[in-house]
Amino acid sequence: MVPLPVLPPVNSAHRRTLAPIATPDRLLLGPGPSNAHPTVLQALARMPIGHLDPLYVELMSEVQELLRYAWQTDNRLTIPMSGTGSAAMEASLANTIEPGDTVLVAVKGYFGLRLADMAGRYRANVVTIEKPWGEAFSLAELENAVATHRPKILAIVHAETSTGICQPMEGIGDLCRQHDCLLLLDTVTSLGAVPLYLDEWKVDLAYSCSQKGLSCPPGLGPFTMGPRAEAKMMARAGKVPNWYLDVTLLNQYWGSDRVYHHTAPVNMNFGMREALRLLAEEGLEAAWARHRSNSELLWAGLEALGLELHAPAALRLPTLTTVRIPAGVDGKAFSQHLLTKHGIEVGGGLGALAGKVWRIGLMGYNSQPENVDLLLNLFETELPAFRPAVAPAAVAA
Repeated sequence: MVPLPVLPPVNSAHRRTLAPIATPDRLLLGPGPSNAHPTVLQALARMPIGHLDPLYVELMSEVQELLRYAWQTDNRLTIPMSGTGSAAMEASLANTIEPGDTVLVAVKGYFGLRLADMAGRYRANVVTIEKPWGEAFSLAELENAVATHRPKILAIVHAETSTGICQPMEGIGDLCRQHDCLLLLDTVTSLGAVPLYLDEWKVDLAYSCSQKGLSCPPGLGPFTMGPRAEAKMMARAGKVPNWYLDVTLLNQYWGSDRVYHHTAPVNMNFGMREALRLLAEEGLEAAWARHRSNSELLWAGLEALGLELHAPAALRLPTLTTVRIPAGVDGKAFSQHLLTKHGIEVGGGLGALAGKVWRIGLMGYNSQPENVDLLLNLFETELPAFRPAVAPAAVAA
């Protein structure tokens, strides 16, 4: 018998005694994540089953069907990527870009910049056009850029989370068809909460996330690919340069064959299935109307308090409101006060808007009038303490 090796004694310095995890209750009214629906949390807590179990295979099909409904598309390749929304974003580029392809990115905020960065990593010839962070592109601007640069892909953010701007989509799909380029749309902050008609708009690629309008925790990235994008992917000269996100492989798992690709996060898909079921139960139009109504309540209340909204009314996102921080106010200190004293999270600005705006999210389960009333009350009663003191002479004047 071979003797067992003599192991060194366990070093107790490497051991820590910790209490079971405990997290405070938070009301997440920032740019995401939002609070998950209680029914979704219950689904997440169920006992896992195998990722090729017949019951799970049936659930996979239900998730795909419900995602098609939420996006209003018939795309065959509609799946939840095992990863956050950024993974789905990367999948949309990794599968369709070949080295040297011209990719036109319409940048009007932080996440347009991320699209350009990702596309460059797949050796695309990246061309950007830009708008100030608080505006949207006109169809004429996009048409001029597409005609000039002749891209293989036009990438644009529908709901720009950094600015609170919703990009009008009329005519963009037709423009891309006329110039034989794919239309890629970021719907991270719009899916389930803002009107989306992928097939009607002629969108070829789209992606989103689980933790915003769908009322599910972060961890899955919905992804959809239309026939034109699928044809470009299948005509590639070489392999997709990202094994984990390769849709030609994932299609074997999510398609009719159900061939093993990776160990799927089954409980996350339990939650996604319930989140999408709840959305279908409410109805898309009702969910869109609820988000719109609550955002209008928020906008009116903030303006009644003398606060200025960053996005023009015609372009405002019902899911994400950007509020300009008043002069002299430490916006970060007020956000921290809301979190530590009241357990409410609101976001700060990114990029060009860092330190200039608060970002308030009303997404999915959190888009409720009582949440609007609560936040407006705190802005009214507690923001004055964070404004700069006014000298007595100025008050007299």
